[in-house]
Amino acid sequence: MAVLDSSDLQENVTWYGVQITGEAEPVRLPFGNISEPLLFNCSTHGQRYTVGLLLGQAPPRNTVTIITKPLPVISAQISDYRDAPETGVVFQLDLPLQNIFSRVNISFTEGAEPRSMLYKDFHGGHTVFKHWLPGVCYHNITFQLISEVSADQSVMVSRSDITHIPLQHRTVPLPPFSLSHKILRLSPEAAEGSSPFHLEDTHSPSRQVREVSPMNETGSAHVNDSSSANLTGSAASMGGNSSRIVEVEPDSYWPDTTMVSPTDDDFINGVLPEYEDANEPGSSMGWADPPVLPPPLPPLLLELRWLSPPPPTSYDGFRIYIYRDGNHTESATVDQNTHEFFSELMASGTYRVQVNTLSSSGDCDARENSADSGPSGEVLDELRESPKAVSVRLLDSSTAAVSWGLSAQRHNGSIVSVVSTTCLRPSMSQRMESSYCSQENSTSDIITHLTPGAQYRVVVYHTNGPLISPPSEPVIVDIEPTGVRQLSLSAVSPTVVLLSWQRPYHVTFRKYVLQTYFFNPVTLVSEWTTYYEIAATASVIASVRVTDLLPAWFYNFRVAMVTWGDPPLNCCDSSTVSIVTAPEAPHVSAVDYSQGVLFVRWTYGEIFVDLSHSKMLHWQVEAIGRRSSRVTRNVMRASLPLPPGDIYNLTVTACTERSRNSSNPRIIKLEPAPPRSLYVVNATSSSVTLLWSEEGVVDYYQVVCRGKELKREPQTSASHIFTVSGLMPASSYNCSVTSFSFSSASKTVHIMVSTAGTIEYNSVAALWALAVLSFLLLSVLVLFLLILRKKHLQISRECGAETFVNFSSLERDGKLPYNWRRSLFAFLTLLPSCLWTDYLLAFYINPPVQLNDFDVYFKEMSKDSAYKFSLQFEELRTVGLDISHDAADLPINRPKNRYTNILPYDFSRVKLISMHNDEGTDYINANYIPGYKHAKEYIATQGPLPETRNDFWKMVLQTRAAVIVMLTQCNERRRVKCDHYWPYSDEPVLYGEISVEMLSECESAEWIVRNFRLGYADDSLDVLHLNYTSWPDHGVPTVNAIESILQFVHIVRQQVSRSKEPIIVHCSAGVGRTGTFIALDRLMQHIREHEFIDILGMVSEMRSHRLSMVQTEEQYVFIHQCVLLMWQKKKQQSITSDVIYENSSKT
Repeated sequence: MAVLDSSDLQENVTWYGVQITGEAEPVRLPFGNISEPLLFNCSTHGQRYTVGLLLGQAPPRNTVTIITKPLPVISAQISDYRDAPETGVVFQLDLPLQNIFSRVNISFTEGAEPRSMLYKDFHGGHTVFKHWLPGVCYHNITFQLISEVSADQSVMVSRSDITHIPLQHRTVPLPPFSLSHKILRLSPEAAEGSSPFHLEDTHSPSRQVREVSPMNETGSAHVNDSSSANLTGSAASMGGNSSRIVEVEPDSYWPDTTMVSPTDDDFINGVLPEYEDANEPGSSMGWADPPVLPPPLPPLLLELRWLSPPPPTSYDGFRIYIYRDGNHTESATVDQNTHEFFSELMASGTYRVQVNTLSSSGDCDARENSADSGPSGEVLDELRESPKAVSVRLLDSSTAAVSWGLSAQRHNGSIVSVVSTTCLRPSMSQRMESSYCSQENSTSDIITHLTPGAQYRVVVYHTNGPLISPPSEPVIVDIEPTGVRQLSLSAVSPTVVLLSWQRPYHVTFRKYVLQTYFFNPVTLVSEWTTYYEIAATASVIASVRVTDLLPAWFYNFRVAMVTWGDPPLNCCDSSTVSIVTAPEAPHVSAVDYSQGVLFVRWTYGEIFVDLSHSKMLHWQVEAIGRRSSRVTRNVMRASLPLPPGDIYNLTVTACTERSRNSSNPRIIKLEPAPPRSLYVVNATSSSVTLLWSEEGVVDYYQVVCRGKELKREPQTSASHIFTVSGLMPASSYNCSVTSFSFSSASKTVHIMVSTAGTIEYNSVAALWALAVLSFLLLSVLVLFLLILRKKHLQISRECGAETFVNFSSLERDGKLPYNWRRSLFAFLTLLPSCLWTDYLLAFYINPPVQLNDFDVYFKEMSKDSAYKFSLQFEELRTVGLDISHDAADLPINRPKNRYTNILPYDFSRVKLISMHNDEGTDYINANYIPGYKHAKEYIATQGPLPETRNDFWKMVLQTRAAVIVMLTQCNERRRVKCDHYWPYSDEPVLYGEISVEMLSECESAEWIVRNFRLGYADDSLDVLHLNYTSWPDHGVPTVNAIESILQFVHIVRQQVSRSKEPIIVHCSAGVGRTGTFIALDRLMQHIREHEFIDILGMVSEMRSHRLSMVQTEEQYVFIHQCVLLMWQKKKQQSITSDVIYENSSKT
């Protein structure tokens, strides 16, 4: 049905119609009335049709694709698959004409579980399905036809109704296995009605067994001669996995007047002593007179034994049929746990016995099955001797070979019976074994699928056709467990460690035994002692918290598996791991400052602690990092020479080879020292110039000159030279100078000064002398700065990683004063002494830029093919060239570097915490980079290698970094840039000792956001992974993509604004794109609060912490382009907020 919509109507069109394709020829139908629907009867069901709108003579438009609904199956039939009725069926469908379908949905109920499957191989309406289970009742079987077509990159599906009657079918169960029989003579007591188990053997050591064809009956047989046999039964349970049918004819044991001649398909149970050769005269085959009846003898007992059919057969029990002389005499049904049956044979004749597997549960008809096997006409001896000298030899941890001695009796086979004695000992939820939990029999002398740590009971039987010998003496086999794997530990505190390990998937055992080895300071003995025993569980990962350890002490741990056997086995002593526990934090007990020296005392642990056997190496005493002292472990005092007038953060650190622990910081404020050597360097009639020596740390000096009649206000000086003007000629003044530091004043130093009288002169020679002296002083100053410039790299090492210049201290209302360069001494006092030269030269030539002037500055720098940018970038190439990277150059660490020329500096590299003392275990190619708010705001690292991805996740977990920024793709330009270090799916993956699970993944046009969950023992961490995918290697995004990259930086900053943990940033080498991203993030924060910018100084600082940060000049210019856009957006936001404020004020 087609309907015109109002949007389909057009002016100047008077004829509307549709074109339908899908029939043999396209069909064009007109709309009689545009307001009424157009109907079309399709000739084929399940067919694809396309409908296009016709407007006059124009081609079809607004084409849509539809699929008609297929007709349902008329009827269906299910029959056995002749070649395999146990698992196969034949589906026959009666299908309607003019009907198209691509697949058939077959739905059914298997036992109580609903199932469905799609099948497409229906040729001529029938197909063979071979995947059902033996003996299972399948019901509610229905067939639904499905038509599928592809249109517009999608698949359209149409399903038929289900109108046929649901079917049901039971597959044939597998037959029993290894059916055997014995003929036993009942004792006289049994014949008189006593216990039927008083048996005697009825025949000689040989008997004849012959195979017969299986019966065709599938249901219960009719009893034709129930009076000819007295059938009594008793049952006992045993395991098994085979089936046989045998035919038995007892000898002439009962008194009878008739003789039955044996046929080729019968066998004679035994030959009596009085039997005579039929060829001799007077034999029983040619009687002339009535025979003499022998005295009545007690009846015989037929003993049947069989084994269960192999799994996964579904069955409810077994049905036993006994036939005498071809007629059914009796039948019996036993449950599925019965594998033995006894019946008395009261009459002579040829007996045939059949044991069928019975499957009857559910709504389907019951089914039975039996099978024939074995040679025909073979004479077999009854086996009375059990196998001797049985032994079991382990080939490996899961395979064993069984052997036994020679037997005096002839046999043609053997059965090896195996059962695990340990499988059922754990609870069901903690069971680790799956094989041999019940007795399993095999004809092979090789036992496979054994579980390490288990104990097995092995018994051997000899077989002679269907006959089975008595069992051998059982052999007990113990298999040693395989031991734990990936034993590791992590320190929780100086007295607590977390020990974790994994067990193999294929092992069983009773418990873990954790043992520790350490030097006992009480007994003065080192020995292994059992610390803890943990019951085995099904969990693969196990961990234990070890407490009450000694700080700074060496410990060795091992975990052994102990089995259930008697005696138990254990493995393995070689699974060990060691650690030196961290030291405790010392306590600063006394601090005293005298004559420029700070005296410190501290205590450690208990009052009387002996450190002679500990792994403590030394103490480290530090005051803000400026002064430090290493002290031997047996001494708990130190002295530090410190300048007065500063505030120091004092800590005492206990150090071992791998770890350290610091005391609580103690703030020490030292009073400023008074100026030294105060004297007058120049005195005129109206002024005096004072000069003094600096002592310690001083913020400023207060200078006061007081006369007899003149009271002057105190003046401040930032330098150690100061001129006091406005004085009276030929007058005396008492001048004093006081040092101030952190608002604290020192003692005041006084000096008496006198001004000169009024002398007027005009000496040209004096002016010339002053000019020459000024020129010489300026030349000496320039020479002095150049010498310091050459020595800067060596001096900069002493500054440490935390020294940087904060130009915000120079701000006035968010801006830098334009005359900040004019006072050299004022600027020098704002910088640490080790940075005077470099920052003075660099920023005197390239000062910070006011953002209001940034547009003009950028255009000026971009002239002549950005020549000035090139000059600036050339200045950055020498930064950090002589900073050491010895750890990266170690032979064991070289393979961990992606690029041989990008190596982390030693002083700022990230050091991994490892429980092992091996060289290189703490190394990863990563550096801490200072940020806008924190000194370790970022971690810049290379893209992980396959051999370093475990270390990468360890770094994430140990630094507690909640955000990872990835600025590369794994493969770019057919080159591998980074390992795919995270899971491909939502299944957890183990990277070393850390499991990583991908919780979600959201992909946009230019970046991908992933959420990971890290797990280690009982610790977990959620990590956000932001992957920018549109940034070229060694390049920058296009100008049009600047807003995109700034939006990405803004998103990252929103995620980490509340956290003080570092952000991990990486590309391929971890310097180019990584450095550019960090620079943009820092600048974005800076511009929000300031109106000046210092890109050159910031990049120089980043390069002093990691080599080649912002790797190319193109990236350096790109940062300036981004800053231009940031500033423009900030000005727009400011204008918008001003307009809103004006409107609200008017209102």
